Amino acid sequence: MDDSDEDQRLPHHREPKEFVSLKQLEELGVLSWRLDADNYETDEELKKIREERGYSYMDFCEVSPEKQPNYEENIKKFFVEHLHTDEEIRYTVAGSGYFDVRDKNDGWIRVWVKKGGMIVLPAGMYHRFTLDSNNYIKAVRLFVGDPVWTPFNRPHDHLPARKQYVEAFVQKECNDHAVNAAA
Repeated sequence: MDDSDEDQRLPHHREPKEFVSLKQLEELGVLSWRLDADNYETDEELKKIREERGYSYMDFCEVSPEKQPNYEENIKKFFVEHLHTDEEIRYTVAGSGYFDVRDKNDGWIRVWVKKGGMIVLPAGMYHRFTLDSNNYIKAVRLFVGDPVWTPFNRPHDHLPARKQYVEAFVQKECNDHAVNAAA
C-alpha cells in the first residue's frame, strides 16, 4: 500500500497497483478462508476449522458510526500499529474493512476483508485495522479458550510472541535465501 496519510478508509493502492497473493500472505503467517456468511450458524466448513484449530470461544463485533460508542475515537485506536500475544481471528459476516499487516521488509500490505472472508493473523505480527469507506463491518471474533485481545502497541519486540513470530516467518525467509545463495 502507499504511504499517503489521506483518509485511512481509502484503498491506498500504490501506483502502479501491486497485488499480493494468498500464498504470499500465508508466507507471513496470515491464513484465510472463504466461507458462507449467510449460513455461518450451520456452516460445516466453519465448524471444521473451529474444531481443527481449537477455536472454542465465539462472539460478534459490529463497528459503525451507529453501533459503536465513540466511533471516531475507537476507529483511530484500531488503526494504531500493534500486536497480540494470541492469534487474531475475524470472520466477516457483513460489511468490509482493511487489515494492514507488515511484510518481511516492514512495508504495509493492505488486506481487504469482505463478507464471507475469514482471516487469521498470527500471534506477534504487527498490524492495524480500519473500516473502508462503507463504514460498517460485522465480524465473528474467535478465540482459543477465554477471549484475550490486549493490544501491545509497537514497539513490543521483547515479547515472546513477537520473537516467535520473527523466528517463524521473518528470519525463516532470510535463512532460506542464505541457504539458496550458498548452494
